[in-house]
Amino acid sequence: MGTDNTAANDKKNLGSHTLTCPTDEAVKQFKYMRRASAFFIGGAGDKESYYGFGPKNNVARAKKSFDDSVVKADYFPGVTSYHLGYNQVIGEENIKLNVLQGLCKSDAIYIVGHSLGGWNGAHLSSHLSSLGYSVKMLITLDPVGVGALVGGISNIYPDTPQPSAGLWINILAKSSDANLSDWIAGIGEQWRVESGPNVNSIMDVNHESAGIMYTTVLADGKSALNYMINSVNKHFRGEM
Repeated sequence: MGTDNTAANDKKNLGSHTLTCPTDEAVKQFKYMRRASAFFIGGAGDKESYYGFGPKNNVARAKKSFDDSVVKADYFPGVTSYHLGYNQVIGEENIKLNVLQGLCKSDAIYIVGHSLGGWNGAHLSSHLSSLGYSVKMLITLDPVGVGALVGGISNIYPDTPQPSAGLWINILAKSSDANLSDWIAGIGEQWRVESGPNVNSIMDVNHESAGIMYTTVLADGKSALNYMINSVNKHFRGEM
């Protein structure tokens, strides 16, 4: 599933044993530990080239901020993060291969999607929820996908997402100093969400700046990263 590793695998020695689902009946030497999986889903030209543009690894910057925070925590062996492209989370076969393969129903699931990855990531949240998985949080960073043109040239869902998550944070980029990434996002058309998110914010930032959107403190005094780390903390304390 994906190509990324658990944050700071080498900080503690877990021997030759791996963390498993509680339904796994094989004999293990370690007591079952809570687990969390975070999927960082990039947009066009993020993880792979998009018509000659990229890869830029924009959402990987957000993932690194999360990984760095997790490394400092005692629970880090139970947290795994993945960097995926938007076209890796659409359709049953892709989801089975890139998302479901290492999950069990008791895992806490976090989805962070940028641009087209926000659009497909929002769809992924509802799909996983319908299968009985616990999507604790969905974070959409300047999601794009409304336009008919982008739908014709990109592997995205044609219908507007109906997200399903314990908490949904949405951030719309509206830069006072637009650059090429804002122009490209304009072609795809931003998904201007008017209702649904628990936290809905507009930020003066360029479309490409996924890492900045993820780590910048919002009006309520917390960043999307803060929300996510706090939720993971509660999950491992058994509070949610």
